[in-house]
Amino acid sequence: MADEKRDYYSVLGVDRDVSDDDLKKAYRKAAKKYHPDLHPGDKEAEKNFKEVNEAYEVLSNKEKRARYDQFGHAGVDPNFNPGGGGFGGGGFGDFGDLGDIFSSFFGGGFGGGRSANPNAPRRGGDVSANVNLSFEEAANGCKKTVKVHKIDTCDVCHGSGCETGTTAKSCPVCHGSGRVTSVQRTPFGQMQTQSVCQSCHGSGKIIDKPCKKCAGKGRIRHTVEREVEIPAGIDDGQVLNVRSGGDAGVNGGPSGDLRVSVNVRPHPIFERDGYDVYCEIPITFAQAALGDEITVPTLDGKVKFQIHEGTQPGDEFKLKGKGIRRLNYPGRGDQYVKISVEIPKDLTKEQKAKIKEFDSSTNDKNYKKQKSFLDKVKDFLG
Repeated sequence: MADEKRDYYSVLGVDRDVSDDDLKKAYRKAAKKYHPDLHPGDKEAEKNFKEVNEAYEVLSNKEKRARYDQFGHAGVDPNFNPGGGGFGGGGFGDFGDLGDIFSSFFGGGFGGGRSANPNAPRRGGDVSANVNLSFEEAANGCKKTVKVHKIDTCDVCHGSGCETGTTAKSCPVCHGSGRVTSVQRTPFGQMQTQSVCQSCHGSGKIIDKPCKKCAGKGRIRHTVEREVEIPAGIDDGQVLNVRSGGDAGVNGGPSGDLRVSVNVRPHPIFERDGYDVYCEIPITFAQAALGDEITVPTLDGKVKFQIHEGTQPGDEFKLKGKGIRRLNYPGRGDQYVKISVEIPKDLTKEQKAKIKEFDSSTNDKNYKKQKSFLDKVKDFLG
C-alpha cells in the first residue's frame, strides 16, 4: 500500500528542493550502493535497489514530482484521480466502513471512493529489470535481452480462472456485486453498511473448477526474457521505460510498464561528460618538440591528427562530432584529446650524454615559460 512506502526524498537522501543534477548524483550513488551485482542473493539489497529506482523514476519526472509533492504516494498511483472529492482527495472511501455508511446515504460518497464494480478494468503494476552495457553499446545503441519477473494472464484459462470447458457463476451471496449490505439499528435509526463479500472475496464470481495452472487466479507470476531496444546516447544510471512491458492488467485493463535500469561499464580509454568524450594520449618528448602525426582512437575507429611543433603537456584539441549521439535528438557531442608528454626513464650513458649536449645548446628563446617564471622569482625575492 502507498502509505507503507518510505518518502521518496528520504530514499535518495536528498532535500525536497534538490536540483535535477544533485538528484541524479544521489540516484547514481544509491543505485551503485544497492546494485544486485554487488550483493548477489541479498534480498534486502534487491528491495532497496527497486525502491531507489522507483523513487528516481517519480522525482526525475517533473509532472510526477509535482503530484507527489502535493498528494504524496497517492498522487503517482496509476488509479489516482485528482478531482476525486474532498478530505484529501480520497473521499470517505478511505475511511473503511464509515465510507460505506455515507455511500448508503449519498450514493457513492463524497467522490473518489472505492469502485463498487469488482470487475472494473485495472492497470497492471510496473516491474523493474537491469541491463549492463559496454561504453560503446550505450553510445551507439543496441538490442539487449533482459530477464523480467512479471505477472501475465494465464495462457491456459486466458484469465477466466476456470478449468477448460467450464465457466464461473455469479456469486449467490452478493449476486455478482462483490459487496454485501447489512442493516444495523442505531439510536439514530437504521443504517446500512457495505463490506466485501466473504463468499467470493469481492470478485462477484464463484469458480467451482479452478484452472490448475493458475489456481483460479487467472494470472501467473513467472520470469520471461524480453528483447529491449537501447537507444543511442543513453547514460549510466538512467531508466529506460518500456510501455506495456509490466504486469498484465486485470479485467481487460492495460498492462503496466517495464522500467529498465541502465548500468554502463567504465571504458579503459574514454570518459564521458554529457555527450562529450574525453581521452588522454601520451607522446614522446621528440614528438612534442618537433611535431608528428599521431593516431587517435574514437568511437568510430582510428583517425589521424597532426601534432604541431612545440606542443606542451596538457594541451588539448577537439575532434568535432566524434562524441556521443544525443539521446532522442539529432547530432553528436565532441571528443576532447588531452596531450601528456612522457619523459623517458632508464636512459643509457650515451642517451644521457646526448640529452646534456642538446640541453647545453638551448637558450632562453627555447624556454620562454621558464624564463618568464625565473624573472618573476627574481622580482619577488628582490
